[in-house]
Amino acid sequence: MFENITSQLLFGQILLGLINGSFYAMLSMGLAIIFGLMNVVNFAHGAQYMLGAFVAWLLLTFLGVPYWGALVIAPIAVALLGMLMERLLLRRLQNLDHLYGLLATYAVSLIVEGLIRQRYGSTGIPYDNPMPGGMNLGFMFLPYYRVWVVVFSLVTCIGTWLLIEHTKLGAYLRAANENPNIVEAFGINVPKMVTLTYGFGVGLAALSGVLAAPIYQVSPSMGSNVMIVVFAVVVIGGMGSIVGAMATGYMLGIVEGLTKVLYPEAASVVIFLFMIVALFMRPSGIFSGRSEGAR
Repeated sequence: MFENITSQLLFGQILLGLINGSFYAMLSMGLAIIFGLMNVVNFAHGAQYMLGAFVAWLLLTFLGVPYWGALVIAPIAVALLGMLMERLLLRRLQNLDHLYGLLATYAVSLIVEGLIRQRYGSTGIPYDNPMPGGMNLGFMFLPYYRVWVVVFSLVTCIGTWLLIEHTKLGAYLRAANENPNIVEAFGINVPKMVTLTYGFGVGLAALSGVLAAPIYQVSPSMGSNVMIVVFAVVVIGGMGSIVGAMATGYMLGIVEGLTKVLYPEAASVVIFLFMIVALFMRPSGIFSGRSEGAR
């Protein structure tokens, strides 16, 4: 009986770790793509993740658009807002010190979160589970929706990595970061490419928000709560490293889940302890020497 309870707790936390790792990986990849091409630390990423969840909730509440429709519409809508932000704000700061971009995106994050809190309050809003039920595996109950999130996130991350690393478009993106003048000489509109790339990274954040809405309550602070961990994931994996963001996100999600079983008191700090150790051993990030991602 005791062993059964222990195994249920263990596998349950591993599943929870995979769920958290799925969000960490997708959000980290978005950050890595934006930093790799634009050298901008996008502090608005958490607000864009939150906006994805809120747009999904608004579509369902006021327009009757179900989850599956919001899964497409919400990321596109938030990505368009992100591209507008890049054109009106970030492009004006591209020749200045990186600190200006960091502070500007942080200000946008505070403004967006404040506006949402002012309009909808700080209390979490529930979002209906589009895939109720699950499988009883004997040692644990496996919800269908959580399996969907892990599988969909993994497919999205691998697809994004293949796009960046193994397509002509990805080659253009990496080349534009190294020498935009040469890329423009081949007739490629680099500013438009930068805008679309920023929109793609923002879209990944919003897509993560839609996936998170049925699991976590939709709230203005949901982005700021997760982004502290996501920035740690990006730093550990290597700034701008696509494969580093993906692998580190899943790995640290599982580490966090196992820590909740073995030593719950350390669950909230284990990722940051891991970051200190990793950076002590490899200051540029674990995967920085193996893959430069969008760089």
